[in-house]
Amino acid sequence: MKRVFLIVLDSFGIGAAPDAEAFGDAGTNTIGSCSTSGFFQLPNLRKLGLFDIDGVDVGGRVTPVREIEGRVARMREASAGKDTTIGHWEIAGIISPKPLPTYPNGFPKEILDEFSARTGRGVLCNRPYSGTQVIADYGDEHMRTGDLIVYTSADSVFQIAAHESVVPLEVLYEDCRIARDILKGEHGVGRVIARPFVGSSGNYQRTANRHDFSLKPPRPTLLDHVKNAGRDVLAVGKIHDIFAGEGMTEYVFTTSNADGIEKTLEYMDRDFDGLCFVNLVDYDMLYGHRRDIDGYAKALAYFDEKLPQICGKMREDDMLLLTADHGCDPGYLKTTDHTREYTPCIMYGQKLAPANLGTRETFADIAATVLDYLDVRGESDGRSML
Repeated sequence: MKRVFLIVLDSFGIGAAPDAEAFGDAGTNTIGSCSTSGFFQLPNLRKLGLFDIDGVDVGGRVTPVREIEGRVARMREASAGKDTTIGHWEIAGIISPKPLPTYPNGFPKEILDEFSARTGRGVLCNRPYSGTQVIADYGDEHMRTGDLIVYTSADSVFQIAAHESVVPLEVLYEDCRIARDILKGEHGVGRVIARPFVGSSGNYQRTANRHDFSLKPPRPTLLDHVKNAGRDVLAVGKIHDIFAGEGMTEYVFTTSNADGIEKTLEYMDRDFDGLCFVNLVDYDMLYGHRRDIDGYAKALAYFDEKLPQICGKMREDDMLLLTADHGCDPGYLKTTDHTREYTPCIMYGQKLAPANLGTRETFADIAATVLDYLDVRGESDGRSML
């Protein structure tokens, strides 16, 4: 019985990719910015080899260990994007040569007209916007009119914000399903996202009831291959939403990184054969986009503190694989969007020999590695790192 625990530290980039300038992200370095915080303490990730990965630059604040305990690599994204959907699809074996559509000038009138006709509500905003600022600027009008706040970002997303007392959650989710049905073909955005909020004028706050309605992957992924081989695929956190529920035998949602780690630990106590795929989103959602260096560093330190407990629950045939889907440099003030960066890959297990594998040309090598480790046949755009 083999188990793989694939954990995505959402947005934990380790330095600008070679094509970062083309994405407006020259010089970005998520780990470098986090290292400037006094809360940046990662002794356990250091032992595994995080700071020995090619090109990791934290200004000399942490020294590599050289004799690492893990098997590490620097991952370069081959897909034409830097968002959650594209990044996770590539981790799961699919390179996307074309970017998903984005809307820097807002969504076309015909899309919004159909959306309004089918939901029975008007639309506010229709621009790229910060998620916290948009409810501050449009919340009062939404409360008065009942119109939905629709906004986007640099990512391929159609986001709908609504106050829970004005639009009940299930109604908001149904509105998102309507938008998902409309946004297909050339307007097939990666995600439609429900962004509920509460509070009163001047003090609106988003809730944990966010829900993503994703575009289905264009072909079978790592998850499908493992499931189709009769093995288990356990999804923790956003994984269910990112893959539109495809390829899973069981899933559980989470309310925070801490909750996601605890649910992963619970799965580690269970007998299963296959893959446990985890997304820890707080790094991105709460700290990266809000450009909160100390918050990001604290969240990384918390994961590092839990790492011995995670490793302590591993069995002889288990593999732990840590990675990220893109960057979101909290020290980069030109934008609050994701940043085009390399990501780390750290593998650990009793049957894995420590090694530094240099720089890999695609995140899809992760899918190939997991398939190889689990002895599952399946298509992947990458090559195994075993």
